[in-house]
Amino acid sequence: MASESLPLQGLSAIVTGAGRGLGRAEALELAGLGASVVVNDFGQPGRDGSGGADATPAEEVTAEIRAAGGQAVAHLGDVADHEQARALVQLAVDTYGKLDILVNNAGILRDRMIFSMSEDEWDSVIRVHLKGHFNTSHFASVHWRARSKAAGAPVYGRIVNTSSEAFLAGSAGQPNYAAAKGGIVGLTTSSALALGKYGVTANVICPRARTRMTEDVFAGFAEPGAGELDPLAPEHVAPLVGYLASPAAGNVNGQLLVVHGGMVAVVERPKVSAKFDTEKGAFSYEELDALLTPHYADRPPNETFAAAEVLGLKHA
Repeated sequence: MASESLPLQGLSAIVTGAGRGLGRAEALELAGLGASVVVNDFGQPGRDGSGGADATPAEEVTAEIRAAGGQAVAHLGDVADHEQARALVQLAVDTYGKLDILVNNAGILRDRMIFSMSEDEWDSVIRVHLKGHFNTSHFASVHWRARSKAAGAPVYGRIVNTSSEAFLAGSAGQPNYAAAKGGIVGLTTSSALALGKYGVTANVICPRARTRMTEDVFAGFAEPGAGELDPLAPEHVAPLVGYLASPAAGNVNGQLLVVHGGMVAVVERPKVSAKFDTEKGAFSYEELDALLTPHYADRPPNETFAAAEVLGLKHA
């Protein structure tokens, strides 16, 4: 890991939710590309955020990176807590002198249909996913802006956020999760516009992988044979994160990419599919009925965004 040819050599990174699954694979990928990594994980055993905090997952990944010759430090903290997120960013700065890369991955699931979901089930998922992404991004951006102003020039900064196909195509039993993941896309595009002048890029991925979070979603998918890499392995996702964190991706900003099983798809911003103009000063109910009802007459009532259907990315 000490080779000067490594693309992330000399850079430092934070990966949240890095004790298991996608976050673990991403932390190992960044370390393998030469980055020094802060491995963040609150370590709760339940994918719904239940159970006590446990340092073991973060410490095990940290040990794995060090055993391979890399640099890593563990952080046991809740990124949804504003002050703990501040401490996480400060740990990277104190340990490595600066922060260069932030990968937001931490999350929980509390699935329920909209008519059955409790206020707590809604709030807890929004808190960990959306507020957690905001908290770390806020303190990282404060760091980068201050460095840029002190230098009088742009600095190196990369944010890679984690959304989901649940945002793209909808997910009937996950209104909280889908809303949080949609909010993360908005947070990312806003951050990309605000931070570009400081040298910072912000991009967002929709990964598909077999992890503790998605074990029931992919329960019907075939397991890999002996010696075969699972098409849904997190290791298919991690290289894209490594690329987006690298100098090579300097012109990639404010982008949404879907990634899984050897496939990367660049998703365009929503486009207008039809446009209607009133023949009068303002629309009337009757005119809208005459224009819009025929337009939607042949469409199934449950049709949502077409992007995931076109990509063949159903049920994720």
